[in-house]
Amino acid sequence: MQASADLKSIIRNKAIEIGFDACGFAEAQKLEKESYRLEEWLEQGRHASMNWMSNHFEKRTDPTLLVPGSRTVISVLSSYYHPDQKELIGNKKDLLIAKYAQGRDYHKVVKKNLRNLFQFIDELTGGLQGRYFVDSAPVLDKAWAVRSGLGWIGKNSNLLNKNTGSYFFIGEIICDLKLDPDQPVSDHCGSCTRCIDSCPTNAIYEPYRVDASKCISYHTIEHKGALDPEYENAMENWIFGCDICQDVCPWNSKSITANFPDLHPRKEILDMSKEDWFLLGKKQFDKIFEGSPVKRTGYQGLKRNIKNTKF
Repeated sequence: MQASADLKSIIRNKAIEIGFDACGFAEAQKLEKESYRLEEWLEQGRHASMNWMSNHFEKRTDPTLLVPGSRTVISVLSSYYHPDQKELIGNKKDLLIAKYAQGRDYHKVVKKNLRNLFQFIDELTGGLQGRYFVDSAPVLDKAWAVRSGLGWIGKNSNLLNKNTGSYFFIGEIICDLKLDPDQPVSDHCGSCTRCIDSCPTNAIYEPYRVDASKCISYHTIEHKGALDPEYENAMENWIFGCDICQDVCPWNSKSITANFPDLHPRKEILDMSKEDWFLLGKKQFDKIFEGSPVKRTGYQGLKRNIKNTKF
């Protein structure tokens, strides 16, 4: 078999050829520090009603339990940014959907391409044992991206990359291939607190920590039923997700256009006016959001969010 450095170079180059924006490698092992922080976060109830976050805790923090025999975690980044997306900062005339949800469901798009990379490695090595994931299993994807040298965790708890900002999806291949790990990069947030200062619900309760129960994204996507009265008028003009803490981040001035066309924003979404959203019917919803992440909240959930917008 080829040397580790050569294999890494070949795999990384193939990942870029497929359309991923970055690829890194980490040793598959228990995440000790991250395990402690996750347990503390869960015990404080910061996950709100997302009880699935506490499921399979051991597997979530140890990939060798999730994928027996694993030795390496390969992480990839895939941008979802596109210059045609509406300007969101200070936009008070439109109802807004987070950038990541303006195209096709990333689970399908990124996973298909990650499968291509897995198959390539399988053929390259003569047999690869492992699994690939895109936000589809108990995997701490940001932690693995950090360990793979693909960025650092910013004060808004998102992964930041000096070359691409934070508008990207993360995918992993957890496998039995032994490869030398890449080196993590240092934190480049410095003294900047723009994300913290800009959050209208104070969800970033301290640097690097987010309380989901206060987050606009949680309330407009994961929360079921009527909105908590405390947050009814706090959604501003967001109807699915929120990009505020990312939009104000200086590193996102370096965002790059998504390579996968299916992740580009749909014209039907970009063309919607505030008035169009309030008139949205079920058939139109199904047509516009076929195969979209917005299906997660459903028609009634989206209508609830539209009704509770501030602007």
